[in-house]
Amino acid sequence: MTITANTSGGEGASGAPMLELDAISLGKRYGRRVVFREVDLHAVSGRVLVVTGPNGSGKSTLLRCLAGLERPDRGEVRWQQGQRRWGVRERRARMGFMSPELALYDELTGTENLRFFARMRGARPAAAELEELLVRVGLAGRGPDRIADYSSGMRQRLKWAFALMHTPDALLLDEPGVTLDAKGFALAGELVAEAKQRGAVVIIATNDTREMELGDEHYALG
Repeated sequence: MTITANTSGGEGASGAPMLELDAISLGKRYGRRVVFREVDLHAVSGRVLVVTGPNGSGKSTLLRCLAGLERPDRGEVRWQQGQRRWGVRERRARMGFMSPELALYDELTGTENLRFFARMRGARPAAAELEELLVRVGLAGRGPDRIADYSSGMRQRLKWAFALMHTPDALLLDEPGVTLDAKGFALAGELVAEAKQRGAVVIIATNDTREMELGDEHYALG
């Protein structure tokens, strides 16, 4: 069942044209195994869509398809802002993505990891900008530490920093609260609320009831 916002078209919170996602009749399979079929989603600026479902239902795969990191076998994913449809380059530049599968480099420091990921996007943030980002996710003063010395919760906070680095217009989050303690989860909720307030499209894939509560709309897989 899909529940969608009543808003369509118009302007986002910043006065810019509203960003909309439409996923139309998406299907994905690996060999003979059907991951999901006939998925229809609609998401808009300033709203949080939560995709739920048990383990193995295809939540992570669906999120990768929406992000353009994986191709669906059928159907269409359309990101559109006003009359302009996003191409591959705009998705890469204007989308933030977080996943348990995101690999951090243990031999590098937190700051070095962020700088590396920024350069992959063609950006060269100043040291002060990276430190400000680390403060924002609760890692003040930990930028010079190697990732090998980070706890699992600290690694998840750094993934939040990666997702938020370029103030994305679309934020796709796969289990954003995993490994976080109560304080870290509260921070994650605040970051979702901030993204929603500035008019981003936020999509969360989860089977965690706490994360489900962050949603304005919900779509159940499986």
